[in-house]
Amino acid sequence: MKTTNMKPYIKLAAIAFVLYLAMYYWESISEVLGNLLTSLFPLIAGFSVAYVLNILMTFYEKYYFPKYAHKTIVKKTRTYVCAIASLVSMVAIVTLIVMLVIPELISCLSFLWSHIPPFIGKVIESDFAIKYIPEDILMAFKGINWPDAVEKIVNVVATGITSAAEALISVFVSTVSTVITIFLSLIFSIYYMLSRDKLNSQTKRLIHTYVPKYENKIIYVSRILNESFRKFIVGQCIEAVILWILCTIGMMIFKFPYAQMISVFIGFTAIIPIAGPYIGSIVGAIMILTVSPMKALLFLVFIIVLQQIEGNLIYPKVVGDSIGLPPVWVLAAITIGGGVMGIIGMLIGVPIFAAVYRIIKEDVIKRERKTQKTKGPTAEAK
Repeated sequence: MKTTNMKPYIKLAAIAFVLYLAMYYWESISEVLGNLLTSLFPLIAGFSVAYVLNILMTFYEKYYFPKYAHKTIVKKTRTYVCAIASLVSMVAIVTLIVMLVIPELISCLSFLWSHIPPFIGKVIESDFAIKYIPEDILMAFKGINWPDAVEKIVNVVATGITSAAEALISVFVSTVSTVITIFLSLIFSIYYMLSRDKLNSQTKRLIHTYVPKYENKIIYVSRILNESFRKFIVGQCIEAVILWILCTIGMMIFKFPYAQMISVFIGFTAIIPIAGPYIGSIVGAIMILTVSPMKALLFLVFIIVLQQIEGNLIYPKVVGDSIGLPPVWVLAAITIGGGVMGIIGMLIGVPIFAAVYRIIKEDVIKRERKTQKTKGPTAEAK
């Protein structure tokens, strides 16, 4: 008598039941997940810091007495010396960025706040506006108290930022203070760097013990994700520095106003792929516009030329095919990542998309080769 295999039906019923429970008790589940995420936030932040530090640490390890790598003293001191060097380098880099960027951003915002209202007043009273703009529109603009309007806009933006910050704090730091979270994150990142090899070995042993069937796939996906994030971080940082230097030199040559301020802002926003430099360019054009509309127009032409040089010559040489993602998918990654997680989503969306794209691409090539091998003997027989 033929027996029916019930395992597939049991699995399907179990999945349907779990989905039903998840939808029915979603509020309770989301609350539990939120609390869990709050508890894990120091570890997540620490791992993120450790991941960036590990890039520097690997670089230092590569050049830490390579000719004497077999010596006992080199083996024992390599991890500690390189970990300290990477930590000191990161502190120096962050300090330099803060000293360069934060004052420039504050100056930029205060400049826009103080100069845009008078500039709008000049534009409204100019001969061009009187000649080409309808009188009722001009009267409406003249009736606006621009300093108060700008102040209200700034207050609205500040309120929105404050509300967003309060929401993030309530989600992530509801039970743990900010100071303790930062402290635990730093401790975890330092511990991870010093115990990196041991933790990696333990993770591989756990995978081999509990999921041996998927061991190769897990290691393969992890390796591709690691390569994508590492190359993306290094490439974007190098590109941002190059763009900042070129923008500074170009603006000084053409004698554009606020060269250092705008260049720092453009270099800082260049960390975000594609969209970042244009954000900085728009802010820079608005600042120059308050001084000279003609120079603002020339500045936009300069930025467009610089972007073409950077995109076609510098970016392929510096980053090359490290990301391995076509421009259309980079734009999609930025759009989707930004919509889901804001600025952080823009940053992590590109390497994640690049990893997925590479995995799918290699799988398609592998399947095509198998198909060709299968059809090959048949075609010869015919």
